[in-house]
Amino acid sequence: MATLHISLWLVGLLIALALLFDFMNGFHDAANSIATVVSTGVLKPHQAVAFAAMFNVIALFVFHLKVAATVGKGTVHPEIVDHYVIFGALVGAIAWNIITWYYGIPSSSSHALIGGLVGAAVAKAGTGSLVASGLLQTVAFIFVSPLLGFVLGSFFMLLVSWLFFRTPPARVDRWFRRLQLVSAGMYSLGHGGNDAQKTIGIIWMLLIAAGMWPQEAPEPPLWVIIGCYLAIGLGTMFGGWRIVRTMGQKITKLKPVGGFCAETGGAFTLFFASWLGVPVSTTHTITGAIVGVGATRKLSAVRWGVAGNIVWAWVLTIPASAFIAAIAWWVGKQIL
Repeated sequence: MATLHISLWLVGLLIALALLFDFMNGFHDAANSIATVVSTGVLKPHQAVAFAAMFNVIALFVFHLKVAATVGKGTVHPEIVDHYVIFGALVGAIAWNIITWYYGIPSSSSHALIGGLVGAAVAKAGTGSLVASGLLQTVAFIFVSPLLGFVLGSFFMLLVSWLFFRTPPARVDRWFRRLQLVSAGMYSLGHGGNDAQKTIGIIWMLLIAAGMWPQEAPEPPLWVIIGCYLAIGLGTMFGGWRIVRTMGQKITKLKPVGGFCAETGGAFTLFFASWLGVPVSTTHTITGAIVGVGATRKLSAVRWGVAGNIVWAWVLTIPASAFIAAIAWWVGKQIL
């Protein structure tokens, strides 16, 4: 990657913009971690967001930086990255997050960022600037992560139903109210571990482009890693309540046992993706798991119209954020 002459104030501005995106990622995707425990009444809203934020930050000590490396070096060719590309990518992702939050649509912050990078890079250097293998892996997991969440959510629900067939419903409810704290913690751990790393990857790209960090270094500076995990945790603390309602009650009605199965299935999916280094959507994952849990009761238990609207948001996220990012890249060229 060629070293650019970027002023310190501009680097600082872009880092602040990246941390704002990270904060919004936590704010926007808090619903994924807490919707089930709030909707089932296991935790009150303010307890749930504090609980989820704590596990978002604890993920710092659990996961390696494979996802950050994929975003930083495996999405677009590093040599075309400059401050205009970073600016366009972040503005595209933030704008799409705001639009979908306003309308209460649980879209993917992760794919908004990937779309933003793609749009800004193509605006600068055409489609040759893209790393096909990394993008194909990310696009494949648009389908794999909700499908895997669906399968695991259904599997755990069927397994629990079989194991507790003769147990009185009141006792099952009491046990799974406690167990849901474990599953919610696991899911929040996976959310922090996968999503915070996407912003780490963006800042890593910026520092290398500005000549402030060696390209051959295996990891970015420690302050970047800590700052990104704290930012996503702080965003989760504020919670995106419009989306909580959609995720927790509009797709299907959840009881504690269903919430446990959905969160556990989703957590396993996120752990697997982070181990592979694939930036996946926590939104897609938990939605698939919730639908899987609902479908084990009966197909009519799932509001397929709501689920269909969510799928449309998934399909539109990368092209819409890419389009906004391309415009933002052009605006950045004029003003930065």
